[in-house]
Amino acid sequence: MKANKLLPYATLLIIILSGAFACNDNDGYSLGDFRISIATVIPEANMTYSLLLDNGDKLLPTHSAVQYSPIDNQRVFVNYTLLADKEGNYDHLIRVNDIWDVLTKPVIELTETNADSIGNDPVRANEFWIGNDFLNASFSFNYGGVKPHAINMVQNMQDSDEKDDEVLELELRHNSYNSANNRLFDGFASFDLKPFRKEGEDSIPVIIKVKDWDGDKEYKLTYKYNELNKPRTQATIPNISTNEYE
Repeated sequence: MKANKLLPYATLLIIILSGAFACNDNDGYSLGDFRISIATVIPEANMTYSLLLDNGDKLLPTHSAVQYSPIDNQRVFVNYTLLADKEGNYDHLIRVNDIWDVLTKPVIELTETNADSIGNDPVRANEFWIGNDFLNASFSFNYGGVKPHAINMVQNMQDSDEKDDEVLELELRHNSYNSANNRLFDGFASFDLKPFRKEGEDSIPVIIKVKDWDGDKEYKLTYKYNELNKPRTQATIPNISTNEYE
């Protein structure tokens, strides 16, 4: 169970472990300070868990203000306070102040059979980036408040003979289920890229196609298998609710 379904900040500041905290305890950290990062959940023994940041740091929650049931490979936003540095296999011990599940999905193969359910309604891509083998997508869409919309990342195999095997071509797809579109919402999702690693190579170009209200757009990235993400300081994510899409 996730602790919260709505990220209750007008703007979230993602601060990866790259700066210094005020020093007023034995480990040089202030219990009044906190950071918000995106991480991948790693279940541990007895329903405990650790968190892997996209820069490779591994965090171990030793204290928590919320209950959380971990799911392997689940992406989350975590609000945490550093308590101590290196201990065993962990880079930091932390207190979890709050934690929110991020929509985490595999990339779906788009075929004639599932094309209707996947949909192709307009969606606005705000930003894409790759971290810890996940393609992260910040997006906006119109929502009418009836049924959660479907958001997916797909590999379109309907014209597979024309595809370049040296490039991973993906599409961000949105199904509004023909609902009224009267309010703009922001969303965030992570899509697992590990199945697209090619043996004997260390990277693959990625092209993401998006049907926006202004027309079709393309975004280009490179999935580097073994490269850790550089710290994303002062990267903003808008107010995100998870009730409107799945």
